[in-house]
Amino acid sequence: MKAYPQLSDEELTDLIQSDELVAFKEIYNRYWYKLYVFTNKRLRCKEASEEIVQNFFTKFWQNRATIKINESLKAYLFSSISYLIINHLKREALKNQYLQLSYTPVEEQLDNSTEDMVHLNDLQSIIDKELEKLPVRCCSVFELSRKGNKSNKEIAGILNISEKTVENHITNAIRYLRANLKSSLLLALLVFRDRI
Repeated sequence: MKAYPQLSDEELTDLIQSDELVAFKEIYNRYWYKLYVFTNKRLRCKEASEEIVQNFFTKFWQNRATIKINESLKAYLFSSISYLIINHLKREALKNQYLQLSYTPVEEQLDNSTEDMVHLNDLQSIIDKELEKLPVRCCSVFELSRKGNKSNKEIAGILNISEKTVENHITNAIRYLRANLKSSLLLALLVFRDRI
């Protein structure tokens, strides 16, 4: 009978790839808590940390036959968990962004409270930074349209260009913002001109 606790990580990895469940349990017992502590230090959420580590080990066992470990097992485990932590944080950030921006309809929620003003100012800052990356003429047209509330005809007169050119600049600006702003809600705010 093998003394699994005395085996090296490399030996246990070989045994796992040969479908040895007891070897997997040994790795699980050896690393579960260390991975949990590592994860929880970054997330500061016990439940999410437990779930990430548990899901990782489940997939680790399920994919045991195809897993390629080119480094030490310990490095592989911590590297894998790091990617899962990053993915979790990205998902949470996106979810929080949607929760902060969810509203029905905008006019009903814009009650000039300090919190609304801060959120909208932050959104405007993000949008302004992206607008600065546009060509000068395109940015000017877009700002006259969205911030200046000018019609395409008025913009054409101010900048001495055709209305068709104005339309093209606005279309290009919206296309650029759609590609570069992460949240479609930000784009909706911009395109539909719902402001303070």
